[in-house]
Amino acid sequence: MASTTETPFIEEWVPGPRSTSFYTRTYLPSLTPKATIVFVHGFAEHIGRYAHFHPLLTSRGIAVFAYDQRGFGLTALDTKGHKSRDSSYGKTSWEEQMEDIEWAVGHAKKIREGIPLFLMGHSMGGEEVLGFGCRTKSTSVLSDLTAIIATSPLIQQTHPSPKLAKWVGGKLSALAPGFMVPAKVEATQLSHDPAVFKAYAEDPLVKMSGSLRGLNDMLTKADWLFATGHSEWKKDLPVLIIHGTDDQVTSCKASQTFHDSLPEGANKKIQLFEGGYHELHNEPDGVKEKLADRIIAYIEEQIAAGSSEAVARTSNSATSAKAVTTLDAQEPAAGVVVVGQSETPKPKI
Repeated sequence: MASTTETPFIEEWVPGPRSTSFYTRTYLPSLTPKATIVFVHGFAEHIGRYAHFHPLLTSRGIAVFAYDQRGFGLTALDTKGHKSRDSSYGKTSWEEQMEDIEWAVGHAKKIREGIPLFLMGHSMGGEEVLGFGCRTKSTSVLSDLTAIIATSPLIQQTHPSPKLAKWVGGKLSALAPGFMVPAKVEATQLSHDPAVFKAYAEDPLVKMSGSLRGLNDMLTKADWLFATGHSEWKKDLPVLIIHGTDDQVTSCKASQTFHDSLPEGANKKIQLFEGGYHELHNEPDGVKEKLADRIIAYIEEQIAAGSSEAVARTSNSATSAKAVTTLDAQEPAAGVVVVGQSETPKPKI
């Protein structure tokens, strides 16, 4: 399906891992894109909920490739004969999600060959992209990425599930991985905009449930990221974490802890939106636009840093007989930028 003014994206069903057909949208700028984002959505939602936000990125020269995750959205719930016979709501696992991201990155590379590629995820998708950045021993695809961006990532819940319930759920997930259980997300905690949580509550593609395996993997891998996973981060892979300080779904403090725990010398940044709820891309009063601005600025920073490093490498090759100091594009200290305060620390660029 070709994009139009009313539908500013290309809509396709694309074959992916394990014989699964994925519903996808590709947003392309009018001119040659400066970069491509592979976008991974959160739990119990779908990429249609970003139809107002992704064009903000495209209008600034960034292509976006997004897909309804395995077990969610149209990939699981399509009724027009497109979805795979084996696809159903909630049927997913961490292993499959990692395979799917690897596939999506490979697919997005073909959109525009040779331009910087960024991996971005929100909430559960933010957890997944951070987990993907820690798979240094099992994938070579990380070398294709310029940076990773995670918004409101699930590293810990703001109000954690009881440990006993998580333990029981883990045991049951081994016996009945596909069994569906309630998993409610309070719509009023997503945004300050009443229209957003009203639309969320009425969305037919949003289901307040998940499979035992999908939920167990989501929560146990979040615990792993928080406890030890950060130590496996690919140190030369830049990362930006963005979180609202009033998020009642995923913990802003856990994002800060993860950021601070990344290996020494890691190219890392964190930005906090003062008073922001879980879905910053759905916040009113100019917040979603500020989020888009920060994402674009970060992408441009990383593109510029990459160009500077390429110049430095060329200079080294040309002056191999001399001692040349290469350009260090890493941030010198782990600073925090907070949007919304009267005196906002400037990002170290």
